[in-house]
Amino acid sequence: MDRFARPRRPCFLMRALVLSDIHGNLEALNAVLEDAGSWDALWNLGDVVGYGASPNEVVDQMSRRATQNVRGNHDKVASGIESAETFNPSAREAVEWTREHLSSESIEWLKVLPHGPIKADNADVSLAHGSPVHEDIYILNIRDAWQPLQVMQQQVTFFGHTHIQGGFGWQDGHWFTVTPKYLRGSGPCCWTMSMDEGRRYLLNPGSVGQPRDLDPRAAYAIYDSNAKTITFHRVPYDIDLAQGRILLAGLPERLAKRLRIGR
Repeated sequence: MDRFARPRRPCFLMRALVLSDIHGNLEALNAVLEDAGSWDALWNLGDVVGYGASPNEVVDQMSRRATQNVRGNHDKVASGIESAETFNPSAREAVEWTREHLSSESIEWLKVLPHGPIKADNADVSLAHGSPVHEDIYILNIRDAWQPLQVMQQQVTFFGHTHIQGGFGWQDGHWFTVTPKYLRGSGPCCWTMSMDEGRRYLLNPGSVGQPRDLDPRAAYAIYDSNAKTITFHRVPYDIDLAQGRILLAGLPERLAKRLRIGR
């Protein structure tokens, strides 16, 4: 029997698991799925592959579990939709290795992932990889968030791409940042925020497989439409094993080292 929870597929959404930037890190993905418990939908915000050494295994998990997907820039390059000319040397080497090692089935699945943003089923939510304005634009500050927040049709837009958990919001001309407030440490932890009526939120669940906010634990979020909350989570995983896979695959050592420091 599969040890991970499966979607309950209700007539309307109650609880969604929001994942982004898994980047071929099977150990981190398994830890998140174990920690998340039951959910009604799984929203994948893209960059399923790249950097990590388990691309086919991660694609297999997501192709079976995700109820809605958007593509990431690494997904596009690894599947041959775009070239790697804009990638830095380590990212280019990793995505070229990934392309060579992907199965034909994995490549075909990645190729047909939709361009974001898309509307989430049964929820006042949209899903994107980068900015809703353009899928490859990073949202790193209020300046980047300003235009998307002005044109959003849904209360919440989830995005990824930056590998930094948190986000931005707007209400009545006032701007604010969303920063999960929990103690740094080695164990699992979470922080819950309410979705206040009249506010718009542009939120990043963080990276499952390669966090860059100085916290090496895998990151994800839970959207609960019944409780009107979003909960950000961090969970430890077997970093040694993930690093070992990267090194044994002959991928750049830097990609293994950065997992330990979360940047």
